[in-house]
Amino acid sequence: MPASHTNRRVRPTEQGFTLIELMVVIVILGLLAAIVTYNVLPLGDKGKITKAKADIAQIEGALDLYKLQNDVYPSTTDGLQALVSAPADADASKYQRGGYIKKLPLDPWGKPYLYASPGAHGEADVWTLGADHKEGGEGANADIGSWQ
Repeated sequence: MPASHTNRRVRPTEQGFTLIELMVVIVILGLLAAIVTYNVLPLGDKGKITKAKADIAQIEGALDLYKLQNDVYPSTTDGLQALVSAPADADASKYQRGGYIKKLPLDPWGKPYLYASPGAHGEADVWTLGADHKEGGEGANADIGSWQ
């Protein structure tokens, strides 16, 4: 009889895993996944809030440069688009070639940032309404503005 066809007796310790052992492992993996998810999901909201604040600071810098060169902030009707391309009533000799910002970012929830000049909180206000797109709120739903 060739060596490759030898019959081996299977020892009881080599039979594999029992259903109970597999279920215990699946439960443990499920618990670990739940713990990781519980701890990681809130970080996404914090990251979006931080990004919104950074975007607003960048827009504020571009607005300050616009005011420095044009003596006034863009009007509310011209909006933040005045930072990308010159408004129709802008003095071409004062407007910076190429604009003041390459591209207007959207807020982390996919909506454009809001702008008012004069603003309720200063000469120019930039803000986002947060995740719920409604005024007020708490946490990720809270408004984030340049005055904060």
